[in-house]
Order: sequence, then C-alpha cells, then structure tokens
Amino acid sequence: MTVLVTGGAGYIGSHMVLNLADAGEKVVVLDNLVTGFDWAIDGRAIYEPGNAGDIALVRSLIDKHGITEIVHFAGSIVVPESVVDPLKYYGNNTATSRNLIEAAVAGGVKHFIFSSTAAVYGMTGLAPVVEETPLSPMSPYGRSKLMTEWMLADVAAAHSMTYGVLRYFNVAGADPQKRSGQSTPMATHLIKVACQVALGQREKMDIFGTDYETPDGTCVRDYIHVTDLIAAHALLLRHLRAGGESTTMNAAYNQGYSVRQVVETVRAVSGVNLRADEGPRRAGDPASVTATGERLRTQLGWVPQHDDLNEIVASAYAWEKHLMVRNR
Repeated sequence: MTVLVTGGAGYIGSHMVLNLADAGEKVVVLDNLVTGFDWAIDGRAIYEPGNAGDIALVRSLIDKHGITEIVHFAGSIVVPESVVDPLKYYGNNTATSRNLIEAAVAGGVKHFIFSSTAAVYGMTGLAPVVEETPLSPMSPYGRSKLMTEWMLADVAAAHSMTYGVLRYFNVAGADPQKRSGQSTPMATHLIKVACQVALGQREKMDIFGTDYETPDGTCVRDYIHVTDLIAAHALLLRHLRAGGESTTMNAAYNQGYSVRQVVETVRAVSGVNLRADEGPRRAGDPASVTATGERLRTQLGWVPQHDDLNEIVASAYAWEKHLMVRNR
C-alpha cells in the first residue's frame, strides 16, 4: 500500500508525511511548492512535483507507485483572501479537488481523506458545534471546502471508494522533534504571529474586537496541536482500511481560548511583553468557534496527547526560533 499526500510540503501535510513514514508506510508527496517548502518533505518520502488537479499526472502517479490511498491537504486557506479573490479558491480548492477525485476513482484508489475546516459552520454561536450543526459557511474559502465534502459524498455513493473528512479548528504548534512546523513567513495564524512579535520579527500584532459576548470580550477559538490532528488522520486511515464506513468528524479539543489568553500565554512562554494593539472587530469573525470532538474520541478512540495551550505555544515558539537559525 502506498499513500499519496497532496500538499505534503506544507504545514499540516508535512506532519502527515512524518507520521506515515514513522509508521513504516510508503509515502508519495505531490506538491507544486507554491506555498510549501521542499526542505519540509521528509527524506523517507518520494517527492513528485506538480499540481494535485492535474488528472493525467495523478493517474500516472497512481500507476507508477501503486497508490491505494490519498490524503488531500493541498489548497488555499486564507479566509480574507478568499473574499477578495474567490475564483482562486474555487479553482485551487474545489476544482482541484474535483479533478483529484476523478483521478482517484479512475485509478482505483480505495480510500480518500480530506482536510476540511470549521469554516463550513459559519457563525456558530457560543456553544460548541457538533457534526450535525447546520452548515452555513460565510466565505468562499468555507464554501469551497464544503463543496468538496459534497463531491466526496456523491462519489462514494456511486463508486467503491470510501472517504473520511476532518473539519479542522485552529491548528497550531509544531512537531515536538522540531522536524516541521508552520513555516510560511507571513502566515496569519494567531499563535504564529504572536510568537513572531515576541521574537522581534514583527513590530506588533492586532487584537480585532474586544466587545464580543465572551468572558474577556475577545474571540474564542479551539486550538488543536498539529501532532494530535495528524494522529486523528492516522486513526481515520486505519478505520477506512479496516472496512469502516465513510465519515465526517470535527477535530477539536472542546476547549476554547480567547485571543487575550493566547497573547498572555505567548508572553509567559517567551518572557517578552509583546505589543498587542486592540482595535475594532474584523468583519465576519464569529465570537466563538469550538467543537466537542466527541465523535472522533468515541468512534476512533482518539486520545489527545498535547491538549494544553502552554505546550502548543511552547512548540510553536521553539519552531519560530529554529526557523530564525535555519533561515540565516
């Protein structure tokens, strides 16, 4: 069995490659390096440059390497950018996924795992969401991901391929062994931004909105360590291989932290009183986005090992320091 990881040179995809390689799996990475880094690809994987939406290329890779499963991470992920440039997101996310699924079906791929997003829920309210919560994405990014979920469900109903969807909440942190992490220089992830400010790579950060109906007035999010998220992928792959049914699950801790809590945690971990300017709300930001993650725990036996904000921040901060040395 060979697993194809699209976007395997990116933040989350590179961690999936590490997990699979550590387990002795044969791994092929398909990445065009638009946002990924070739140095982030573990040396035990086979790297094939190209676009995940190139049907002919993917078909050739399936035949060449005997690919039986696909884990699909490739895509664009910045919500504000999707509002300004929606066609980019419907192209890079929806259309690319559609072509990749076509190639998978034609090549006889047995299982397909897709990285989706909490953005499919839209304005969730203050209560944690569950998989049955109504779907109402507010951005082209969220809609582009939901369309792919729909395509997978339709294709699985018509063909023998089974699929798993994981809806991510706020992924953060880095590999404990410092083999990979969030490496995009100007990424918009809150924890990364705060760490970069603490390290002097940015002058300041902004807190968008302090008047939400949350305990301290700032937005609350469910931050999940990337290593725990990838462990969920590995369990989902095992589930499908064992004959399990196609499924969709939230990947979250059922524990929300506010923006102010994150900033204070970065200050404590770094020992730096970083500058965080408070300003007005940003359009489209929900007050709170958290999920129970109960289905993942009960059906797959997922037991998080890194569900502590201090550990998440410490690993992210250590990775940023590592990058500063690496990029000198």
